[in-house]
Amino acid sequence: MTEPLELLRAQLNGETGKLTWKELERHFARGAVIRVAPGLDLVEVAARIAQDDKPTIEAWMHGGRINRASTEDALDWNRRQPSFWAVVVAPWVLVQEVGGASVLTIS
Repeated sequence: MTEPLELLRAQLNGETGKLTWKELERHFARGAVIRVAPGLDLVEVAARIAQDDKPTIEAWMHGGRINRASTEDALDWNRRQPSFWAVVVAPWVLVQEVGGASVLTIS
């Protein structure tokens, strides 16, 4: 039997896609972009947020591994025009720059 968290991860993995900065910019403007550090699994972060796993989320936030995208991030992204892996966990758009380690868990 598949556990609910495994099903959620599989669903979120299927909803993950690539975005450009231009596509992400409007989400940043409404304050909805969460930056996920390289080395952290984007799908796992999305699943933990969807499940409201406050201890894990707070630990990642305090460690600087996830946070709301800042004006400095936006300026940097606008200058460099990177691509991102992204997944929506309403109202948030979680992003990780393409090229970051352990971005997806495609099975």
